[in-house]
Amino acid sequence: MSESSVPDWYPVREDLAGQLLEDRMGIKITEWDKDRLVATMPVAGNMQPYGLLHGGANGVLAETLGSVAGALHAPEGKTVVGLELSCTHHRAVRDGEVTGVCTPLHVGRSSSTFEIAIYDDTGRRTCTARLTCMVLDRAPGAR
Repeated sequence: MSESSVPDWYPVREDLAGQLLEDRMGIKITEWDKDRLVATMPVAGNMQPYGLLHGGANGVLAETLGSVAGALHAPEGKTVVGLELSCTHHRAVRDGEVTGVCTPLHVGRSSSTFEIAIYDDTGRRTCTARLTCMVLDRAPGAR
């Protein structure tokens, strides 16, 4: 498997190695446990035509963190998929990198919801996102 931004235990199909969106966007998970996940993402390469960080890039960072958090909380034999994502963009980012911090709001048997706060290099909140994941049976043969 190629080098990836997600932890080894994260359930990625072997045939998808090297095709993860978070790898293409430069997202790197730097800390993880059940109560807090942290990841960084460069602004360069993830911009919109006005020279600002693309709002969709914030969404990818948020969904990546929330999905990994959901996988951390999923019971044995279960997996998660994103069900609803909302993002509020508070301020523009033009350079450097952003850092996403994910914390659980609700962890249940059939769904989990996470808040993802995204900050610029100076520590200012630039985006607040919320991801709700649905908990499903893991497909046979999936890791």
